[in-house]
Amino acid sequence: MSESDRDERGRFAPSHSEEDVLAAVREHAPAATTEVADHLGIKRPSADYRLRQLQEAGKVTSKKIGNSLAWSPTENHHA
Repeated sequence: MSESDRDERGRFAPSHSEEDVLAAVREHAPAATTEVADHLGIKRPSADYRLRQLQEAGKVTSKKIGNSLAWSPTENHHA
Protein backbone atom coordinates (compact mmCIF):
# COMPACT_ATOMS: atom_id res chain seq x y z
CA MET A 1 0.00 0.00 0.00
CA SER A 2 1.14 3.51 -0.64
CA GLU A 3 0.77 6.67 1.39
CA SER A 4 -2.28 7.52 -0.71
CA ASP A 5 -4.05 4.51 0.82
CA ARG A 6 -4.02 6.17 4.23
CA ASP A 7 -6.85 8.22 5.70
CA GLU A 8 -6.56 11.69 7.23
CA ARG A 9 -5.39 10.18 10.53
CA GLY A 10 -2.58 8.22 8.89
CA ARG A 11 -4.34 4.86 9.11
CA PHE A 12 -4.67 2.57 6.12
CA ALA A 13 -8.08 2.87 4.53
CA PRO A 14 -10.09 -0.36 4.72
CA SER A 15 -10.25 -2.35 1.50
CA HIS A 16 -13.84 -3.48 2.20
CA SER A 17 -16.81 -1.21 2.68
CA GLU A 18 -19.08 -1.29 5.67
CA GLU A 19 -21.69 -2.87 3.40
CA ASP A 20 -19.23 -5.66 2.46
CA VAL A 21 -18.78 -6.50 6.14
CA LEU A 22 -22.54 -6.37 6.78
CA ALA A 23 -23.15 -8.64 3.78
CA ALA A 24 -20.70 -11.20 5.19
CA VAL A 25 -22.50 -11.08 8.56
CA ARG A 26 -25.89 -11.52 6.86
CA GLU A 27 -24.68 -14.46 4.78
CA HIS A 28 -23.34 -16.38 7.78
CA ALA A 29 -25.63 -15.06 10.54
CA PRO A 30 -25.00 -15.77 13.24
CA ALA A 31 -21.47 -15.24 11.97
CA ALA A 32 -18.25 -16.05 13.77
CA THR A 33 -15.49 -13.46 13.44
CA THR A 34 -13.39 -16.03 11.57
CA GLU A 35 -16.20 -16.63 9.07
CA VAL A 36 -16.40 -12.91 8.32
CA ALA A 37 -12.61 -12.71 7.99
CA ASP A 38 -12.51 -15.70 5.63
CA HIS A 39 -15.41 -14.33 3.56
CA LEU A 40 -13.64 -10.99 3.12
CA GLY A 41 -10.14 -12.45 2.75
CA ILE A 42 -8.77 -10.47 5.70
CA LYS A 43 -7.10 -11.42 8.97
CA ARG A 44 -9.24 -12.19 12.01
CA PRO A 45 -8.10 -9.14 14.05
CA SER A 46 -9.07 -6.86 11.17
CA ALA A 47 -12.51 -8.46 10.94
CA ASP A 48 -12.92 -8.16 14.72
CA TYR A 49 -12.06 -4.46 14.58
CA ARG A 50 -14.53 -3.81 11.76
CA LEU A 51 -17.28 -5.80 13.51
CA ARG A 52 -16.77 -3.89 16.76
CA GLN A 53 -17.04 -0.61 14.83
CA LEU A 54 -20.35 -1.80 13.36
CA GLN A 55 -21.52 -2.84 16.82
CA GLU A 56 -20.74 0.62 18.21
CA ALA A 57 -22.74 2.10 15.31
CA GLY A 58 -25.70 -0.16 16.18
CA LYS A 59 -25.56 -2.13 12.94
CA VAL A 60 -24.67 -5.56 14.37
CA THR A 61 -25.04 -7.29 17.70
CA SER A 62 -22.88 -9.95 19.26
CA LYS A 63 -23.55 -12.88 21.53
CA LYS A 64 -20.87 -14.80 23.38
CA ILE A 65 -20.97 -18.51 22.64
CA GLY A 66 -18.26 -20.34 24.53
CA ASN A 67 -15.06 -18.37 23.89
CA SER A 68 -16.31 -16.88 20.62
CA LEU A 69 -18.61 -14.08 19.53
CA ALA A 70 -21.45 -14.68 17.09
CA TRP A 71 -22.44 -11.59 15.10
CA SER A 72 -25.88 -10.80 13.71
CA PRO A 73 -27.24 -7.75 11.90
CA THR A 74 -29.59 -5.56 13.91
CA GLU A 75 -33.25 -5.42 12.89
CA ASN A 76 -32.66 -2.19 10.93
CA HIS A 77 -29.74 -3.68 8.99
CA HIS A 78 -30.99 -7.18 8.34
CA ALA A 79 -32.08 -6.97 4.75
